[in-house]
Amino acid sequence: MTRILKSHAFKTTAIAAAVMGVATMAHARDQIRIVGSSTVYPFASYVTEEFGAVSEYPTPVIESTGSGGGIRLFCNGVGEGTPDISNASRRIKASEVERCEENGVTDVTEVKIGSDGIVFAQSSENEGVDLTLEQLFLAVAAKVPVDGELVDNPYTNWSEIDASLPDREISVYGPPSTSGTRDAFEELVMEAASEEMEVYGGEAYTEVRSDGAYIDAGENDNLIVQRLSEDTDAFGIFGYSFLVENPDTLIASSIDGVAAESESISSGDYPIARSLWFYVKNQHAEEVPPLYEYVDMFVSETMIGEGGYLGDLGLIPLPEAEREQTRQKVADRAKLQVSDL
Repeated sequence: MTRILKSHAFKTTAIAAAVMGVATMAHARDQIRIVGSSTVYPFASYVTEEFGAVSEYPTPVIESTGSGGGIRLFCNGVGEGTPDISNASRRIKASEVERCEENGVTDVTEVKIGSDGIVFAQSSENEGVDLTLEQLFLAVAAKVPVDGELVDNPYTNWSEIDASLPDREISVYGPPSTSGTRDAFEELVMEAASEEMEVYGGEAYTEVRSDGAYIDAGENDNLIVQRLSEDTDAFGIFGYSFLVENPDTLIASSIDGVAAESESISSGDYPIARSLWFYVKNQHAEEVPPLYEYVDMFVSETMIGEGGYLGDLGLIPLPEAEREQTRQKVADRAKLQVSDL
């Protein structure tokens, strides 16, 4: 009854504010709306289910839209119909914060929850493969060096890149351009490899081939996992947590001689490691009463700490000092500035 009265009070206040021409949400609501990264989705989904089970509020609604798609929805404005939280497998860009501000989203808290690795995996029916960043780049880049010249990627078979690699057709299921995993892959693999090649003039090259060897498999990493069980000659690009969830059906390639494991990702030895985040719209906090109760649960030691529940799903915990820093930012509702990025 108390909650109904509070909701009614918020609704009445909102109507009065609207009449006065004050921008506000139409009415209070008890259900949090979350969008964003498919990589963060398994972790956030676990927290939403737990929150729905132990709190007085309904289970939050969560949608896997990809990092870029989620941030775009998040930055569309303030009020009913816009998300309260956006999950991201890469950090928000300065241009996205500026777009948020242009649309009235002027008070956002950035929350780092842990680390993750991007894996290059295949069906466990195959033998494991050790790849270098350069070999991986040569398999997926649109233009590659041949005899000192940049040409359209001619490689159709892995063994054409290096005789030590499998005699199999190059077929890679990967995320679309709106995905944070794709952003991280381009930065950590393609930029890192191309900057070492003189033919690119010291510039980063990140254009992915579009001749069918790289297959845009959509925002849902689970679909990539499913495809690898059907297309056992193919490889897939996705977050480490999906490897943890499918240990009997998938094996990951080592990169530059380093296996994709929790310890190597946490230490930074694994070359394709990145941080995971979510963004909170503080302007919704009063009208969405459970918002910060959910956030507090997410950043608790029980969830993101050493031995926390999310570690069982593949989240790599931040160092203790960083976890404390994250919780302090949440407690302070620290406002993200463009200058922070």
